[in-house]
Amino acid sequence: MLRLIFTVADVRRVLDLRDSDDDTIIIPERLSKGLWCRMGYTGHVNDIYLKSRFCRPYKFMVHCVVQALSHRQGAYDETSDYIMNIITCLVLKRPYNISQVLFNHMVDNIKGEKYIMYSRFVQMLLVDQVKDLPKDPTVELKLQHMSIETLNRLNKYKGITEDQEPRIKGMICKIANLDYWHD
Repeated sequence: MLRLIFTVADVRRVLDLRDSDDDTIIIPERLSKGLWCRMGYTGHVNDIYLKSRFCRPYKFMVHCVVQALSHRQGAYDETSDYIMNIITCLVLKRPYNISQVLFNHMVDNIKGEKYIMYSRFVQMLLVDQVKDLPKDPTVELKLQHMSIETLNRLNKYKGITEDQEPRIKGMICKIANLDYWHD
């Protein structure tokens, strides 16, 4: 029987995340909440965070991070604390140890009775360690482009009419200024 061992370093290398063991995995909650308010978030900051409550310029970014990195089986409108941290670090251009976070969720998944999370990441790790791994094209995970329906959902606010949607002056931090750096 073939036994494979994966480490945080493997996740970092195979996914080419360019983070470090020295990077933080916990961002001060006050920093994230303050940033989210600057990003036009209209929900209550001490409640469940919903991507549908973001202004349009940031909603798509939040959507992409939630879809790609959430360890949930459903409820893709909700964002968890670690997703908040990832988005905060992306916008503020702060280092973040995303490899460790993904690895922790993968390990937790093995212990529980959940469906396979991060299946595309697991596949990449397997292909990396098992050379000439046979592939069955009938069971490949097919990637699909976003549909018009999904884009229309992203273009709406939950419970807010278009004339009440929050306005922001422009993109902030790293997104607005490529030279931005916050120490």
